Amino acid sequence: MLDAFILVLFMVIVGALIGGVTNSLAIKMLFRPYRAYYIGKFKVPFTPGLIPKRREELAEQLGKMVVDHLITPESLQKKVMNEDFQKDVTIWLSEELQPVFTSDRTVNEWLETLQIPISSDRLNEWLEDWIAVKIKDAKTSYTSMKLEEALPEKWQEKVSERIPKLVDFIANRAETYFTSPEGKMKVKIMIDDFLKERGMLGNMLGMFLGNTSVADKVQPEIVKFIKHEGTQEILFNLLSKEWSKLKQMKLEEFIDRLPEEDLIRTAQTSLVKLVNIDGHLSKPLKSWLEPHKHSFFDKQLPKWVDRGTDLLSKKIPNLMEKMHLQQIVQEQVESFSVGRLEELVLGISRREFKMITYLGALLGGVIGIIQGMIALMIS
Repeated sequence: MLDAFILVLFMVIVGALIGGVTNSLAIKMLFRPYRAYYIGKFKVPFTPGLIPKRREELAEQLGKMVVDHLITPESLQKKVMNEDFQKDVTIWLSEELQPVFTSDRTVNEWLETLQIPISSDRLNEWLEDWIAVKIKDAKTSYTSMKLEEALPEKWQEKVSERIPKLVDFIANRAETYFTSPEGKMKVKIMIDDFLKERGMLGNMLGMFLGNTSVADKVQPEIVKFIKHEGTQEILFNLLSKEWSKLKQMKLEEFIDRLPEEDLIRTAQTSLVKLVNIDGHLSKPLKSWLEPHKHSFFDKQLPKWVDRGTDLLSKKIPNLMEKMHLQQIVQEQVESFSVGRLEELVLGISRREFKMITYLGALLGGVIGIIQGMIALMIS
């Protein structure tokens, strides 16, 4: 009986050793040896190990697995469009942009920090060049046109509507002038000059009537003439005809009289001073952004994030195709040494590999028991 027990125990131990060692060796042969060995011209069988031998194929299969099953366009789109992800992006952007909205640094300093080639001098230069080009283009475009063609109809209508008011204004100003002491004196001087030009007849008429009485009599008549409807009608017709003639004149008659360089220089100086680019760029950035801070963070930023993630979601398939993820994974795996691959795999599956070794030993032990039982039955 003791001999039978020893025989079975021996069979169990041998079977367990064979099963455990065989499985452990099989696991080792997945990675080792790292390179092929030769005896003369003949390669030693099972060298290199399975993974070193088929590393390129493994890298290709890993690349396909990552692209087809792990990092797919659909999974990334789902992640990007997830509300929690969008909220996280919004919060992150808010935290990053808060210092910008409260920055005491000037716009010029920010432009310099961001290496944006824009300065007040450059913008002023651009503005001056733009004004010069626009004035020259306008001169070229409008030179052959009539004033009537260049002016908008609304402006022409307004000018026509202003003519009666202009007539009233001229008449009132003339009446005011001729009823003033200055106007009376001017009338007296004109009468004196008129009588002097008539020689002896004028002197006799002056002595007979008296200069002052003539001026006093003529002045009211002048005022009556000015206030008369016929006079105002004459003045209205005169201004209307002149306005009609003016509209038919070509703009080149006006433009040629303007010194182009002086006009451009004046426009440049006035507009540069009006725009005040240097003053605006010298202000702190927060003076421009802080008034819009709450509106931006509460309304605009969430909308931008929503639109941005929506656009990104639509572009993900194309981006992944252009990034060649499969090729990246394949090249990365191929660049690993076999030792590192072994560390990666064992780091993930060391426990499972040990269990496989133990399972081999267990199966070997069971087979040893069966073999011992058969041996006893035969003997």
